[in-house]
Amino acid sequence: METALTVLLDDPAVEVRLALADILAPSEQAPHHIILTLAGDKDSVAAIVAEHSPLILDSELVDMAATRSEAIQIAIARRPFLSRSVSAAVAEVGTEAACVALLSNPGARILRFSLDRVVARHGDRPDLRGVLLEREDLPIEIRQVLMARLGDALRDLVVGRAWMRPERADAMIRDARQCATIAASFEAPADTMPALIVELMQARELTPAFLIRAVAAGQAYLFEAGLAALAEVPRERVTSLIASGRASSLRALLHGAGLPRNTYPAFTAAIDVIRIGDSLEGASSDYRRATRLIDAIVARCQQRQDRELNEILALLRRFARDAKRIAARDHAGQLRAA
Repeated sequence: METALTVLLDDPAVEVRLALADILAPSEQAPHHIILTLAGDKDSVAAIVAEHSPLILDSELVDMAATRSEAIQIAIARRPFLSRSVSAAVAEVGTEAACVALLSNPGARILRFSLDRVVARHGDRPDLRGVLLEREDLPIEIRQVLMARLGDALRDLVVGRAWMRPERADAMIRDARQCATIAASFEAPADTMPALIVELMQARELTPAFLIRAVAAGQAYLFEAGLAALAEVPRERVTSLIASGRASSLRALLHGAGLPRNTYPAFTAAIDVIRIGDSLEGASSDYRRATRLIDAIVARCQQRQDRELNEILALLRRFARDAKRIAARDHAGQLRAA
């Protein structure tokens, strides 16, 4: 029987070899030499074996990914189980479609550096960005890189078609990216914050406006980590200074972080509100809980008669507007679902 099957490998009709691949590929008892011969056949035949055969070694799969066509790369990426080494090979040399197949495969074991390579090679492609952003295990700093590329693509689209002035488009994209980053940070593990801060600093996005938005949103950990990075002090030191409530220490910290002096009152107000827990007092609904903090910060800043604070106050009021609209939509959605 093995001899007969081996002879059939020379049959000129591709349908014969397709039948062999279809029947033998899933089997662990299939003769190795037949499987390897089918793996070297035309793409239509080889793809069946590459996707389903448990007899092909990882080293052979890596070689196939590097030397064969996109169809073979996609077949490899769809295997029920894919080791880290094979996933790395697809990430390194695979086409966009192959990388999309890899990222969509729940049986693929993908290391962090492989995700970095996929983003570096194909991060500007919409389909791949979409698949990556849907992954719950995507590191937040990679998510930040993808959101930046998405923002650039949207900006080019609306400006290129004259739908919006460049300045207006830049402002809207920047605001959307900041909101998305802060929202994602609430779901991310605390130990990922340092990597996110590094990414924000490299992209020059760890700005006073971003820090104000973060603290106004109640993301104290991200705010503390960002402030610590700018001031070049341990985050624990920042946490203790904030907890102490000493105005002189806070001003020294803000100065060490290189923040503009006209932002000090806003940061001081936000820190005070978070420290004493004003954000939850009297909040009887999800909507009020989501907006109480920003209301309290704005109220404190409005009490100061300081012209230099007007610009920061306008920024805070804009943040409050956006936060309340988002919170209202979420609350309405929860009511509809209930």
